[in-house]
Amino acid sequence: MRVSLETGEGLERKLTVQVPAETLEKEVENRLKSMSSRVKIDGFRPGKVPFKVVKQQYGNQIHQEVVGDVLQTSFRDAVIKEDLKPAGPPSIVPTTMGLGEPLEYTATFEIYPVFEISDCSKLEIERVTAEATDADIDNMIDTLRKQRTTYDVVERASQDGDQVTVSFEGFVDGEAFEGGKADNVPVVIGANSMIPGFEEQLIGKSAGDEFQLEVTFPEDYQAENLKGKPATFETKVVSVAEARLPEVDEEFAKAFGVTEGGVDQLKQDIRMNMDRELKTKMQTTLKNNVMDALLKANDITVPRALIDDEAGNLQKQMADAGQLQGNMTLPKDLFEGEAKRRVSLGLIIGEVVKTAEIKVDAERVKAKIEEIASTYEDPQEVMNHYKSNPQLMSGIEAMTMEDMVVDWVVDQAKVKEVKSTFDELMKPQAK
Repeated sequence: MRVSLETGEGLERKLTVQVPAETLEKEVENRLKSMSSRVKIDGFRPGKVPFKVVKQQYGNQIHQEVVGDVLQTSFRDAVIKEDLKPAGPPSIVPTTMGLGEPLEYTATFEIYPVFEISDCSKLEIERVTAEATDADIDNMIDTLRKQRTTYDVVERASQDGDQVTVSFEGFVDGEAFEGGKADNVPVVIGANSMIPGFEEQLIGKSAGDEFQLEVTFPEDYQAENLKGKPATFETKVVSVAEARLPEVDEEFAKAFGVTEGGVDQLKQDIRMNMDRELKTKMQTTLKNNVMDALLKANDITVPRALIDDEAGNLQKQMADAGQLQGNMTLPKDLFEGEAKRRVSLGLIIGEVVKTAEIKVDAERVKAKIEEIASTYEDPQEVMNHYKSNPQLMSGIEAMTMEDMVVDWVVDQAKVKEVKSTFDELMKPQAK
């Protein structure tokens, strides 16, 4: 077998491979001989068919099979000979492959990039820390109270925060539009559940009031025929009700599953949950900061084939998760940015693992499973489920390996501690 290698642009490589005709003919003949004793041809007894007849009957078919098999084996042998690591299947173009001819073809493909991890001691990484304070616990209690708000009907004009029950019909350009009519709709003023400007005009209204609401639909409104259109709503107030928050007492605690210990136990449970959420968030934030630093410090060329595959996976995941309406499918190129990031990080993490000789820690894998299981009613059942499922175990091992990479990089890098608060860390959009 003769092999020649050409280097294309970036990671592209092209192999030209030639397999002698004699090699093909020998394999074809061996296969024909091995089947001679089994073939059935009219006019001949089984096992007595002359080889010449077998060859005439099956020669072309066997030749095609041999060519297909030799293409695969010769390509594999060629990349081993040239010490190449293909990053995807090759594009093979045969030059000659006929009976009595040598098999010659070109195989074009991309290879994995060869690179060294940059010096991690030069990386600058932020480690964000926070803790749940008593004030954070009280804020969470307030949030839980608001989730259990009830409303009492009052005989007065509405105020901000009241629940106003209304019936209305909307008109655009003097014409009623589909979906614009409803009866006995509860609207909490200030909840921003209606289009902008609707709720504010309910302030100061009493039961029985009839009036017109003037609003303009947002430019990004889901109904195409209403985007940016001014509208009038003929509105009638059915009732006005004021909010009533529950008392923070033993009954309140029981509503959240606390059967003993009352409010004090509820606060302990809330603190434990918030501490767990904070720990996870701090770990995730640190991990993201490490990955961003690794990406910035290691600007590698990524095989196009791997990006395409990952973009396809992301596209399928979104479709499978039912995140799009109807049968809508987003084009694959919308996922390319995230796909390139994931592939790049995968290659970089792999190189860190090799450089640092990191091996997955079985105790950390076990601890990770126990941590996940602790949030369920029957932790042991969850742990058994993970341990009996190779796919789930593989995922946990990959997560653990990434955590170990993060730890190794943090040990090497310059780390700056940044103090934050529970709200800043858990609700960054509120900044």
